[in-house]
Amino acid sequence: MAAILVLFLAASSAPSPIYVIYQQNWQFTAWVLTVVFALYVFGLLGSLLVVGALSDHLGRRPVLAAAIGLELVALVLFLVAGNIYVLAVARVLQGIATGAATTTLSAALVDLEPARGRAGVVTSVAPLTGLAFGALGSGLLVEFGPAPTRLVYIVLLVAMLAAAVIVARMPETSPRRPGALASLRPRIAMPAHLRADIIPVVPAMIATWALAGMYLSLGPSVAAELFGLRSHLVGGAVVTLLAGAGALAIFLLRSRSAAWLLGPASVLLGFGTLLSLAGVVAELAWLAAVGTVVAGVGFGACVLATFGTFARIARPHERSAVFALANIINYLGNSVPAVLGGIAVTVVGLRTATVGYALAIVAITFSAFVLRLNQVRMTTAVAPCT
Repeated sequence: MAAILVLFLAASSAPSPIYVIYQQNWQFTAWVLTVVFALYVFGLLGSLLVVGALSDHLGRRPVLAAAIGLELVALVLFLVAGNIYVLAVARVLQGIATGAATTTLSAALVDLEPARGRAGVVTSVAPLTGLAFGALGSGLLVEFGPAPTRLVYIVLLVAMLAAAVIVARMPETSPRRPGALASLRPRIAMPAHLRADIIPVVPAMIATWALAGMYLSLGPSVAAELFGLRSHLVGGAVVTLLAGAGALAIFLLRSRSAAWLLGPASVLLGFGTLLSLAGVVAELAWLAAVGTVVAGVGFGACVLATFGTFARIARPHERSAVFALANIINYLGNSVPAVLGGIAVTVVGLRTATVGYALAIVAITFSAFVLRLNQVRMTTAVAPCT
């Protein structure tokens, strides 16, 4: 189950190193590229909100089988895509499939090992690990293999077919129960008593996922056009440095409390982004790479801190709606800035847009840090009175 979770996320990042080739072959602008990226995010978000709880009623196997089937259709469309429209449809279907699969696989992992903590670690680390493996593996195949826009999808098709066989043979871990149709209604909420805890973490969530959106959509273009690194392997490595460092940070920091992590995570995210920006301005690829690793550690720490905060403050009957809100914030932060960045690239050029995007992320992370300091100060001031 853990391997299938990694596979789905690897498939989602696999197109990133190929975007540059699509753009060259089909002659579309940067904002179109980021819109295609955002379509995946919107499909993913819609799936999380609508079918996120469906496997609790229909069982894990049927929902997971449907997600794999939809992913297979998306991969076939990637394989035969000859224009941006087919690519866009493939990304939407892939987003829907990934959203359904991640929630179902996370629940299945907990079903399989409810009394131990490994399921939680896997569901935290696997998504970023998958993003890292997918981008790096795709970059390798595009750079050194034949059929650069197709081979990676053939490999993923074979792997996804193997996943389908595994799911067909797996035991059902959740019995059917009524309420499937009712579970399709999205539930989103920010209870009034939680606002004081939620609002301070929102800037960190936006900055974290905006940075990920930038790397996944425009990162390979920055490496190719601003640093002259035309190798598609480098395009994949750009994403891998960020996501891989994030996955490692989640694993190493998993025992830290969310309250302790939020401040340092914001600092690392902002500082790493500044280092990467300095590398872009000075045209020093090694400095940008170091900044990416530092930002990646901040990325992983922020993911732990923000989701840990939501898990800590939400009461059991509120968790579904509150985590739906968290997903909306994260994925809007992931997609909307990326689209705006793509428009900016078209209007002012890649270098200027990259500098503006990075400075905006730094400003947001600074506000997150200030809000966290203010929250600590308020808590300290109230404590003696209680």
